[in-house]
Amino acid sequence: MNIRNWKKFTLSMIMVAILFLAACSGGKEDKADSSNSTDGGESTGSATLEVGVEDDYIGFIEEIAPAFEEEHGVTIKVSEKDMFDTLEALPLDGPAGLAPDVMIAPYDRVGNLGQQGHLAEYTFPEDGRYDETDEKQVTFEEKIYGAPFVIEALVLYYNKDLLDAAPETFEELEALIDDERFAFASESGKSTVFLANWLDFYSTYGLLAGHGGYVFGQDGTDPTDVGLNDPGAIEGIAYATKWFQDVWPQGMMDATSAGDFIDAQFTGGNTAAIIGGPWQAATYNEAGLNYGVSAIPTLPNGEAYQPFAGGKAWIISNYAEDKELAEEWLTYVTNEENQKILYDMRAEIPANNFTKEEVSQGDNELTSAVIEQYNTSVPMPNIPEMAEVWKGAETLMFDAASGNKTPEESANDAVKVIQENIEQKYQ
Repeated sequence: MNIRNWKKFTLSMIMVAILFLAACSGGKEDKADSSNSTDGGESTGSATLEVGVEDDYIGFIEEIAPAFEEEHGVTIKVSEKDMFDTLEALPLDGPAGLAPDVMIAPYDRVGNLGQQGHLAEYTFPEDGRYDETDEKQVTFEEKIYGAPFVIEALVLYYNKDLLDAAPETFEELEALIDDERFAFASESGKSTVFLANWLDFYSTYGLLAGHGGYVFGQDGTDPTDVGLNDPGAIEGIAYATKWFQDVWPQGMMDATSAGDFIDAQFTGGNTAAIIGGPWQAATYNEAGLNYGVSAIPTLPNGEAYQPFAGGKAWIISNYAEDKELAEEWLTYVTNEENQKILYDMRAEIPANNFTKEEVSQGDNELTSAVIEQYNTSVPMPNIPEMAEVWKGAETLMFDAASGNKTPEESANDAVKVIQENIEQKYQ
C-alpha cells in the first residue's frame, strides 16, 4: 500500500471511530441534563446540584433557586428528607453517591462531621456577613465547615394579661411566688408563676453559665476541662433546686413530661412567664395566647442568663462532585437578600448580620428577643466530645432537685461520668 492510500485508509478509520463513539454516546442520557428542576420541568443547565432539606424548607428553595440556576447554568434538584436522617446517612450515602451535595445541619453536628471527613471546607465571603460567634459555630480545629444560616436562643415568654411588662430580674419573679393567681390548686403551697424546664441540660446551661459554669474551657474546645462542677455552676444548681423543692409542683420533676406541663400551664393562663425556644411560638399563637417575648431576666448574681447559641448551618458533602458550585450555593443562600426572604417566609432569625440588623428594627418581639439573647449566648461546642456532655448531664439537675444528692455531689458525679466517657472513647 503506497503512502497516499495509507493516508486515505487511516483517515477513513478515524472517521469510522468518531461516528461509532458518537452513536454510542447518543444512546446514553446525560444525568445532569435529564434531572428535574425545582418546578418539575426539564433541566436548563449542564450540571445538577442536589439540595437536601426538610419539607418545611422546600418552598424557600423553590423561591430562590431560579435565579441561581440562571446565573450558573445549572439545575437545582431538591430532595426532601428529615435533617437528622440525612446527617446520619451521610457516612454511607456519601461514598455511594446517594447523599445530597448540600444540606442543613445543627451547629453542634458540624464539627463532628467535619472531623470524620464527611464535609468539605468552606471559605467565608469577605463581605462582613458573619462575626466571630458565627465563625465559631462552624469551625473545628481552625477549619470552617459550613455557612451559618439561622440563629436560635432561649428567651422569656410572658403573659401580657397577667404582667404589665416583662420581668427584668429573677427577683421580680420571686416576688410573685405568693401571688394567689399562680397558686397550683392540686398542691398546697406550690406556685406556677414562673416555669423553666431545668431538668433538660440545654435549658439549664444558661443558668449554670451565668453563674460561671462552662463546658470545655472558655473557648469550648478543650475536652479535658469540664467546668460544670466549679463553684459557680454549683451555685446555679442550688438556685434551681430551691425552685424545684420550694415552689414548683411535682409535674416539674418528670423529665419526660415537664415540657408539656409547662406549655399546658402557660397556655392555660396559670403561669406568668416561662423560658422557652423560638420554636414554641407557634403553639402559643395557635392557642390564641396574648403573650410577649423578651430576653431572659438577669440572674440573682447580677449576671445575664447565658444559654447556648443555637441554630443551623448549610454544609457541603465531601462527596459532592462539584464542590466549587456547592460553595457558590452556600454563599448565595445566605446572602442578605435570600436571608430576608427566609425571614419573611418562615420567621427564622437569619445569621447574616446585615439581614439580622434589618429585621431587628421591626416590631416583632420574638425576633428582637432572640437576637438580644443570642448576643449573651455561648457558642455550643461542636467537638465530638460534646456528645458525652449531653449524656453525662442528663440527671445533673434531677439528682439535686430530688434531694438524692447535694448540688455539689450532683455536679461532681456528672462531671466524673463525662470525663470517664471521654477518656474511654476519645483518648
